[in-house]
Amino acid sequence: MDFGMQFFPDVGPEQKSGALYFDECLRLAALGDAHGWGHVRTVEHYFLPYGGYSPNPVVFLTAVSQRTRQMRLVTGAVLPVFNHPLKIAGELGMLDCISGGRLEAGFGRAFLPHEFARFGVSLDESRARFAEGMEQVRLLLEQENVTCTGRFHSFRDTTSLPRPMQKPRPRFWVAATVSPESFVETGKAGHAIMAIPLAVKHMKELIDLYRNAWRAAGHPGNGTVMLAFHMFCDETRAQAFAAARDPMHRYLKSLVGAASDWSSVSSKDYAGYEKMVTELSKETIDSQVASGAAWIGTPAEIADQIARYVDAVGGYESASLQVNFNTIGYAEAERSVRLFSEKVMPLFRDR
Repeated sequence: MDFGMQFFPDVGPEQKSGALYFDECLRLAALGDAHGWGHVRTVEHYFLPYGGYSPNPVVFLTAVSQRTRQMRLVTGAVLPVFNHPLKIAGELGMLDCISGGRLEAGFGRAFLPHEFARFGVSLDESRARFAEGMEQVRLLLEQENVTCTGRFHSFRDTTSLPRPMQKPRPRFWVAATVSPESFVETGKAGHAIMAIPLAVKHMKELIDLYRNAWRAAGHPGNGTVMLAFHMFCDETRAQAFAAARDPMHRYLKSLVGAASDWSSVSSKDYAGYEKMVTELSKETIDSQVASGAAWIGTPAEIADQIARYVDAVGGYESASLQVNFNTIGYAEAERSVRLFSEKVMPLFRDR
């Protein structure tokens, strides 16, 4: 199993400055690289403490590329709905070159109504903009002199520069949450998928949809699944929960607040999201650990949590771990990462 770090900012200037937040993240990424972690991933969100410190994942991952040597760099994810495909393709090509070919390009639809409202984009265009934008980026990365006429963006005889180092292009990932259609379409297309167990009780069924669609489309293998978890490891269960409880609860509250508009808006492209937010509002650190969505405890307890969740969902290839969520400080996160690296990761290297 591949273990990586996910940096999902969930702080504002009142809790931590942008300069301090990114300094801590870059130091943790370098620590992960030294301990054999497989990837670093970050998001694209805007405006609020929930995600707002990361409006451009390429900028952060470019900095990470200069602090690390082995870790893959995963956009988790860039959002075609808010960006021109020519801009996305150019930035991805640039990052792939700067990093020596370590980019993994993840794409998402976005899901926060306040972001759509501020950008002036209809929620009902989400799926169409995503599909068109991702396909146009694919063409621009794989080919030269590209001409494409789309519903939202069109261009003629365009070669995106710089050309990506990886040929024909970096691997594509798709971020999916609760929509079965997203899991099926990603499998059909032959892309890797990244998902979040945070508020999903039927992850096995969604992963099965993805893998079945992958095989039915004739792609070799069984696809690639990445799941995201909160992780905090300490010498005792009491110490781990004492350090993680308040930051975890603040993170959940922040997510619910950022997504609260789903209580008053709806969209055909986001069926069931209002229910997801309602369910999230009931979650606690205890329910997250019990369901397997968060790994918190001693090394032995976390190893057991990982094994149980692997069995519950039928296996997955990569775990992307939030190691400094909300207000967890650098010293605490560093101690947790070192303990997890030394005591937990070796148990799963051959799985």
